[in-house]
Amino acid sequence: MRQTATAITTLLILTACGAPPSEPAPEPAPETSEAAEPALSQTEAINAFFEEKWDEAVARSPMTQTYLGMKGEDYGEWDDPSYFTAERELEYQLEAVEEMHEQFDYDALDHQAKLSWRIAEYQLERAEEDWPYWYHGYTFNQMFGVQSSIPAFLINQHRVASEDDAEAYVERLHGVPDYLGGHVANAEEAARLGIQPPRFVYDYVISDAQNVITGYPFSQSRETLSPLYADFEGKVDALVTNGSIDGSTAATLKADAVEALLDSVGPAYQNLIEVMEAQAEVASEDDGAWKLPDGQAFYETRLKARTTTDMTATEIHDLGLAETERIHAEMHEIMEEVEFDGTLQEFFEFMRTDEQFYYPNTEEGKARYLAEATDLIGTMKAALPEVFHRFPKADMIVKAVEPFREQSAGKAFYQRPSADGTRPGTYYANLYRMEDMPTYQMEALAYHEGIPGHHMQIAIQQELEGIPSFRRFSGVTAYTEGWGLYSEYFPKEMGFYEDPYSDFGRLAMELWRAARLVVDTGLHDKQWTREEAVQWLLENTPNPEGDSRKAIDRYIVMPGQATAYKIGMLKILELREHAKAELGDAFDIRDFHDVVLENGAVPLEILEENVEAYINETKGV
Repeated sequence: MRQTATAITTLLILTACGAPPSEPAPEPAPETSEAAEPALSQTEAINAFFEEKWDEAVARSPMTQTYLGMKGEDYGEWDDPSYFTAERELEYQLEAVEEMHEQFDYDALDHQAKLSWRIAEYQLERAEEDWPYWYHGYTFNQMFGVQSSIPAFLINQHRVASEDDAEAYVERLHGVPDYLGGHVANAEEAARLGIQPPRFVYDYVISDAQNVITGYPFSQSRETLSPLYADFEGKVDALVTNGSIDGSTAATLKADAVEALLDSVGPAYQNLIEVMEAQAEVASEDDGAWKLPDGQAFYETRLKARTTTDMTATEIHDLGLAETERIHAEMHEIMEEVEFDGTLQEFFEFMRTDEQFYYPNTEEGKARYLAEATDLIGTMKAALPEVFHRFPKADMIVKAVEPFREQSAGKAFYQRPSADGTRPGTYYANLYRMEDMPTYQMEALAYHEGIPGHHMQIAIQQELEGIPSFRRFSGVTAYTEGWGLYSEYFPKEMGFYEDPYSDFGRLAMELWRAARLVVDTGLHDKQWTREEAVQWLLENTPNPEGDSRKAIDRYIVMPGQATAYKIGMLKILELREHAKAELGDAFDIRDFHDVVLENGAVPLEILEENVEAYINETKGV
């Protein structure tokens, strides 16, 4: 399945970090009287090997370098999005694993090196199973489409600390026709193969694209600046303020950016809009992956990749129904606590519509939401020593999703910090429609996306020492999102969610993930329509209609991804309860969390093995 240029997906393309076989080693030098350096152990040697392959892979990807906070000679370049480059990357990955098998003895490795070996094999296996469906991923969609990832990359990733950096930004603007054009070519080839998103997706994509080329310099008036020009002008003005450049140089850079936007970015995006409008004319209204060539097999690979299990669509669907029923029962207890007289569905309607749970859709309302979310994270941060031994060095911030993509972006998401720690981790809250961001969910959402959720897990993973870089920057959805959902849950055990409505919000968020198991498999396996899936959410969850519709639109373009959260969370909880039962008074929640986080993102089977090893070690077995 094709990956697009977002921070995480770009890194995942490279996680096994293949490279061409090395040149033959030179003949050994003649012995001298000086003492020979001690030979590297197998563990040291394989770690050096993994690092070499990682460095080679990163060197092939200017965008990955930027995501990692690196600035090299190709800082102004984009990656090559072609099928042939992706195919070569897969070959590099295969060659690297073959080299690994030839050069190293698995039995001679320590625990972490063995884990790296197995993860490299796992990543190759996944890449090979996914390869036949490279064109099945929708290049242009409302969640991670290239039309939005280009400005998001330049605005959030391309740092400008010097005149050279600003010139590299302009160079990337001039490179948009080739980069965006390559993705357009991929989308056209996919359409030729019978692979197109549903009709409704095109409206989002076209709107996003038009937003990028709206405002100055695409219009004469400077009353409204286009997103890219506003970003560039702000970064250049900051260079003037800190004395890095003078006003004349700034004026030249701004003029160069205007030229690049008008001559390169504008025509490239206009071409995209025309292609999308033409494709929309022939797009179907069918929504699920079942409609695609080999759609059933494709969906099976997505479920396996996202959950790291062999659960079938039917098993996942049934699990979702069972979890929905369980959580509904817990919600009835909240209803009794707040003395609500009515049915669960009536309580849902109350939570959707009562003004006390929503801030106004104004700048003041949005600012209040961000401030309170920041305070929640600050309070949780102070309590972390109760449940963790290990803490991330990188800071994190809370930020609203930028206007150019807020209409189509998801409810909330996390952006990892730069590898060098100069850019903090970011919890993005989408405040486009405040009626889709109820305050009763604020607490759980902040814990999931921020602390102790994604920021704790991802920042700690990046900062791990003694493991190869490909493990520090890779991801496994069931593990990562399972941790995020688990992080919504255990603060309840710490005494948080004191407000019963906030506790209802926690349950509502968990219910949302249980519901995903039902609607994702409903859409892609049982051939539900978009409207049927929306109505199921409205009947079984308290989320507003706009929230439900946006969610279903997300699940349609990301088959299987939404199933990972609940399955991952349930596995972490299962392992925790198993450890408690085995260790009794020797169980320490801080030790358990260390075990979960200290090895980075791993498939659930390996996570289970790690917990078993921790149990045996604690027992002295």
